[in-house]
Amino acid sequence: MNDAAPNAAPQTFYLKDYKPFGYEVESVKLTFQLSPNATKVHSAIRFTPKADAEDNRFFLHGEQLSLISAKIDGTPVTARLVDGGLECDVPRTSFLWEAEVEIDPAANTALEGLYMSNGMYCTQCESEGFRKITYYPDRPDVMSTFTVRIEGDEPVMLSNGNPTGAGEGWAEWHDPWPKPAYLFALVAGDLVNHPGSFTTKSGKDVELNIWVRPGDEGKCAFGMEALKKSMKWDEDVYGLEYDLDLFNIVAVDDFNMGAMENKGLNIFNSSCVLASPETSTDANFERIEAIIAHEYFHNWTGNRITCRDWFQLCLKEGLTVFRDAQFTADMRSEPVKRIEDVIALRARQFPEDGGPLAHPPRPEEFQEINNFYTATVYEKGAEVIGMLKRLVGDDNYYKALNLYFERHDGQACTIEDWLKVFEDATGRDLSQFKLWYSQAGTPRVKVSEEYADGTYTLTFEQSTPPTPGQPEKAPRVIPMAVGLLSPNGDEVRATEVLELTEAKQSFTFEGLASKPVPSILREFSAPVILERETTNSERAFLLAHDTDPFNRWEAGNALAKEVRVAMVLDGAAPDAAYLDALEKLVRDDEQDPAFRALVLSPPSQSDIAQTLHERGHTPDPQKIYDAAETFTQTLAQQLETSLPRLYAATTVEGPYVPDADGAGKRALNGRILSLLTRLDGGEQAARQYASADNMTQQYAALAALMKAEKGEAQSKAFFEQWQDDRLVMDKWFALQIACAAPETAAATAKELTQHPLFSMKNPNRFRAVMGALAGNHAGFHHASGAGYQLLAENLIALDSVNPQTTARMCAAFQTWKRYDSKRQAQIQAELERILATSDLSRDTHEMVSRMLSA
Repeated sequence: MNDAAPNAAPQTFYLKDYKPFGYEVESVKLTFQLSPNATKVHSAIRFTPKADAEDNRFFLHGEQLSLISAKIDGTPVTARLVDGGLECDVPRTSFLWEAEVEIDPAANTALEGLYMSNGMYCTQCESEGFRKITYYPDRPDVMSTFTVRIEGDEPVMLSNGNPTGAGEGWAEWHDPWPKPAYLFALVAGDLVNHPGSFTTKSGKDVELNIWVRPGDEGKCAFGMEALKKSMKWDEDVYGLEYDLDLFNIVAVDDFNMGAMENKGLNIFNSSCVLASPETSTDANFERIEAIIAHEYFHNWTGNRITCRDWFQLCLKEGLTVFRDAQFTADMRSEPVKRIEDVIALRARQFPEDGGPLAHPPRPEEFQEINNFYTATVYEKGAEVIGMLKRLVGDDNYYKALNLYFERHDGQACTIEDWLKVFEDATGRDLSQFKLWYSQAGTPRVKVSEEYADGTYTLTFEQSTPPTPGQPEKAPRVIPMAVGLLSPNGDEVRATEVLELTEAKQSFTFEGLASKPVPSILREFSAPVILERETTNSERAFLLAHDTDPFNRWEAGNALAKEVRVAMVLDGAAPDAAYLDALEKLVRDDEQDPAFRALVLSPPSQSDIAQTLHERGHTPDPQKIYDAAETFTQTLAQQLETSLPRLYAATTVEGPYVPDADGAGKRALNGRILSLLTRLDGGEQAARQYASADNMTQQYAALAALMKAEKGEAQSKAFFEQWQDDRLVMDKWFALQIACAAPETAAATAKELTQHPLFSMKNPNRFRAVMGALAGNHAGFHHASGAGYQLLAENLIALDSVNPQTTARMCAAFQTWKRYDSKRQAQIQAELERILATSDLSRDTHEMVSRMLSA
């Protein structure tokens, strides 16, 4: 896939240059003759020229294909092979194009197109993988029905849609719903199915299957129940039924992403579907439930209505992420889900928005679309949907969605189509709101207040810092959810959504008996950074009294940041009042355990580094690490007398059930255990490890012991027990580095890359090691630069194998400008070394170039 010459500037594609394809594709018939190194693909495609076409050139995309023959209406023709595909002279009437190509799935380590995963044939075509299967107009606005015949000696051969026939050595499938080529899928191999069924609200019976390798059948039950819940939820909440007779899911070991929503044949990274109490943690179960829902919801928001071009990627992804967040909130805890989503947004998307990789949810240009499967497109895209829903109200939101499905079913759409639906359904003018899709960067909202004679005034000033290519930003529509509390903690004004539309804007509240305490940005009503002068005593007040769960957590999180920043900058001791407030909250058994667990989870060290950077300080990763260790040790000592009781009270007895209540208790129990381990030398953690009958408790005990440098024996035992389970081993690899001290993290990671079970060809294993290194803040940014060097070396080695994973892992360097000059020089040298690599992929070239040019 290394399509760019060394140091060459790859081609840039622009939204403004969009032109429709000049031909309708009426039908597609594909025949695969499977062979690991020499698969033959025969395509028969009916094309009809468009009378109003702007461009009549007949160009079909194709990469890494050996063309055997080409015909038009049965007559051999000579096609001209050009950069990125082929051209051919064609009639100006309807015609049948046929081509036969040969491809090498076993050599396809990039995991795009048709490839082999441990002997199993598998495809991944989003975004531009289909062009590595056969010559085709590989763009999302070209939609057609597909008929597929698979020939080979594999026991199971699957494709999209419904089966139409099968025999010895062959199987045929037909998908009656027009789709773009990126939704094409084929899987063939030695597989067994975990069956299920679902009856739609209109009475149609749908056959369900989760296909896995022999031996994994016992890890499918949870995924099947999650699928059924998703199907029912989509009917109940959005009124959307499934539209085929069959829905298949396949678990694949080697996969660049979490999963793929191919029509009727979802392909999943095995880590995102296989689960059992013995091998999966509560976090794994929740993630699996969410991803299965996400891919199923794509059946309508992505498949039945897709995106016109890849610039519109956030149209399908942002909406579907929002829908899967709604689902998880309904299945589990709405406040906890919201808090967790904001934590993730701030950890991933805010740094992206504030650095060299900043881009709008709908970018205006790109070189490699794979590089835009980002937190901005997904998570910020979902936040934009949430703001829109908040602005128009629940009833109008669902009214607009019904119109969206009615108007655009079977179409490839744009952000303009999406917003026009809301304008027509609600009568609102959304031209200013559209700026959320076209402007990069995280808005900052500065808040000031006045109180006099019973009238309270809040003044908001919004601004967005410059981002690459966008030095100036216009004011956006920002929904600011605000409530007011009295000095005794009573809520005197319920939540009201204030609409900011100007650079500076004031709102007044009258008839108040005393100056209120404001609760601003409730439920995190907009993805902004709030700037307001306040005190730790007010934060403590909100932590104790705010009726909005998110803002209650936010007050505690802000307190924790202030304490950590003071420790880093001034060497201050942990704030006693904050420790007291934490102790009171943790000991309050009336509070949701999951919420208490979140409050006990401190801001990440990277978050503290960003906070220091924003305040004009140069973050020192070692000092941030030392402050974190000091604070956690002090907290453990503060809670010393309470920890044994809290541990006992939060220990879940009986058989493991991956439900929200049990998960919340186990999350708090794990936090308590990590504190207790600092005081008892690991005695309780060792007992828990020995007696644990589920992975959540076993892993929590192992992590607590390893962090306290007490877990060598348990780590060896864990390896011996689970060395044959590839997904559990990913946990083991990552934990070795996550728990390593800063001075040993890089050396530990380097040693693990030499481990017999390490393979960079498997994206999960590579991410387990290199992702854990990048996530060990003080270790990755150790003054020696060893972490930078090791990551760069492995990225260079991986690029020729899997450019997509390489490019995404490059984002570990995106915050490099916030550190001191020595670290900046070290990172710059590594980025330049990557960029100078011979035959660097265009994926990685674009990412590194953007970071260096900022």
